[in-house]
Amino acid sequence: MTKPNDFTVDEERVRKLATLLDEAKLTEIEYAWGEHRIRVTRSPAPIASYAAPIAAPAAAAQPLPAEAHAATHPDAEFANHPGAVKSPMVGTAYLSPQPGAPPFVRVGDTVSAGQPLLIIEAMKVMNQIRAPKAGKVGRLLVTDGNPVEFGQVVLVLE
Repeated sequence: MTKPNDFTVDEERVRKLATLLDEAKLTEIEYAWGEHRIRVTRSPAPIASYAAPIAAPAAAAQPLPAEAHAATHPDAEFANHPGAVKSPMVGTAYLSPQPGAPPFVRVGDTVSAGQPLLIIEAMKVMNQIRAPKAGKVGRLLVTDGNPVEFGQVVLVLE
């Protein structure tokens, strides 16, 4: 039996292990016999990353005719209306203060300045949208629980 300090490296065994490591495309191999162990490792080959091809620039967008723009953006015809109430943020519109409750306003309702019209939830915060002036609700351009964009007309006061 050999003493721990008497261990000598069996170069031929290490070469065989290194050859096996290369042939099997391994990064590490360990061999044990009796009280002895040999571990042969190598750094793994660099991992080639896949780069997605760069998309070609899109062709310049042609402006839509006014009627096509109005068809794709139902609030477009009201964008310059003096009674347009626009969303001050991106979020989700809610027409009532809580699920199952009656809506803040309906088409035809008369509202006073400062009266809540709807809620827009943005980043878990419920933001009341209030009437900027007194008037009659002429159009309601959002539906409950649907997303709204910044500057989107949500309601029109007559």
